[in-house]
Amino acid sequence: MPIEPYLFFDGRCEEAIAFYRQSLGAEVEMLMRYSEAPAGSAQCPDGSQPPGDKVMHASLRIGQGRLMASDGFAAGKPEFKGFSLSLTADDDAGAKRLFDALADGGQVQQPLGATFFASSFGMVADRFGVAWMVIVPLPMKG
Repeated sequence: MPIEPYLFFDGRCEEAIAFYRQSLGAEVEMLMRYSEAPAGSAQCPDGSQPPGDKVMHASLRIGQGRLMASDGFAAGKPEFKGFSLSLTADDDAGAKRLFDALADGGQVQQPLGATFFASSFGMVADRFGVAWMVIVPLPMKG
């Protein structure tokens, strides 16, 4: 049973999808806008309707994983706290490409480099504030 992260971009979901398509090669598996929901079935906590052009639900395939996303109630700036998404690259060149792409417009928290547990490891918050760890783990011993 897989665990699949679901991110709420508070009105910036379509922008995030475009960014992840370009930077990570994400493939959109499914996208539904609020305008496609049955009338009255999608309401904000205050009873209003979310904007019809905003993303109610999207599913993205990134490598072997799935990331789900939404605009939520499109209330403003998204906040992502208390977690990081971990992205395992095939090799150091791939890790650098992914890390640099995620860092474009974002904030490097730990530069990409070799560690005692990985040939490449770095931490970055992308332009939406989503924290990522990019890694190429060393082979397991024993």
